[in-house]
Amino acid sequence: EVVQRVATGHADELAHVLDTALGSLFPAPAPQAVLHDLQGVISTNPATLAVLLYEVTEDASTRNRPLQRDITLGGRVLRKPPMTLILRYMIVPFAGDRLTEQRMLGRAMQTIYDNSIFSGPDLRGTPAPGGLVGSSDILASTLDPLSLEERTRVWHAIQKPYRLSICYQIRVANVDPTISRQTELVRSRNIDPAVPV
Repeated sequence: EVVQRVATGHADELAHVLDTALGSLFPAPAPQAVLHDLQGVISTNPATLAVLLYEVTEDASTRNRPLQRDITLGGRVLRKPPMTLILRYMIVPFAGDRLTEQRMLGRAMQTIYDNSIFSGPDLRGTPAPGGLVGSSDILASTLDPLSLEERTRVWHAIQKPYRLSICYQIRVANVDPTISRQTELVRSRNIDPAVPV
């Protein structure tokens, strides 16, 4: 549930930015960018830019960080650092004609390149800690250069025929720990000099 909430917040942010960009490129009715699992019928009138979250993995480079320490009136609170995730998205256009689909993908790539880092006031949705607003998250979007074979595996996994698509990864999505440990502050210490043998 926690991972789903974090992933949905980031996906909403991505879909909102793409939706705004598509509206300025095409005449009415403008294509819409929506979160989608690519199941069922997908609208081509208006055209749809489907944003599919297809993989969530832990960012291995942030493992084994030291405990976070917060000082409170009751003592010191120790907690694990947030678990950091890499979210991988596939962006797929559905327009009914190839030229429009290619223009939609081009606009999506341009938009994500221009807005590759989201932080602070750029974040929208629900307030922290359940959402992104007011959080310290910094989201960096990069093109995920999957080979044709890797991309085909994703299409095979969702049991759909291959379509023109692009893949991106967003890092770092933070999942805050729920367990913390309270310890008392050190109030005195004794130092015994070493006695030579």
